[in-house]
Amino acid sequence: MTGKTPVELAEARLKALMLRGLDGDAAAYHAFLDDLSGHLRAFLRKRLFRLQDEIEDIVQEILIAVHNARHTYRTGQPLTAWVHAIARYKLADFLRGRARREDLNDPLDEEAELFAAAEDEAGEARRDVLKLLEELPDKQRLPILHVKLQGLSVVETARLTGLSESAVKVGVHRGLKALAARIRDAS
Repeated sequence: MTGKTPVELAEARLKALMLRGLDGDAAAYHAFLDDLSGHLRAFLRKRLFRLQDEIEDIVQEILIAVHNARHTYRTGQPLTAWVHAIARYKLADFLRGRARREDLNDPLDEEAELFAAAEDEAGEARRDVLKLLEELPDKQRLPILHVKLQGLSVVETARLTGLSESAVKVGVHRGLKALAARIRDAS
């Protein structure tokens, strides 16, 4: 027995396959994508339990993004953290797009609105926050989006955005302050 947890074993296997794929081993890269797709499905099932029909499309979007960004992977870093950052970003894109599409549709059944009121209010609040975030400059919007809404660490956000860790912290602080001021002004 190696003494490694299943998560550590999965990380080691995925990373080994990815590195071999980066070195030109097409079979290893294919195996990497196959294994990764299973992990991504599990990752998304936990987050989209009401949208199970959408998972396969999002998995494909994430796999394409991983493939297109594979040259940015730093081999000394954990692979799963890098992949999860991409997955969270694609998930946020999906949810933002879904919210925009839902804004265009009127509910057909008024009774459904009664039961979905709490869910609608949460969706409206999320759309309002996203709309306010769009008004912020990237150096404030991106840190808030990644750290506060997607749950990435400051280090992951810095790596993903190209900002320094201190710039990410300052961006979150100043951005939240700006959002609070805008909300106060709107009331």
